[in-house]
Amino acid sequence: MNRQKASYRFYRYTGKTLYAKREISYELRLTAQLVLDELCFNWNKQKLEMAINHSVDTGDKEQFLLLSEAYRSYIWE
Repeated sequence: MNRQKASYRFYRYTGKTLYAKREISYELRLTAQLVLDELCFNWNKQKLEMAINHSVDTGDKEQFLLLSEAYRSYIWE
């Protein structure tokens, strides 16, 4: 099998210079993740509370029992 030759030509890049981004520190990433987790937790808990209150207002016992079971994970300490 014959080897094939490859020839390269290099041209100077005339566009805008690209710079590498600095990596975000671990502490900042962890803080951002914790804040987002807390926001999602509170939003989900509030939506669940609204659904439970609606099921109580409408008198839907099955829905209330289902939602209250899911709500237990939010009040576990």
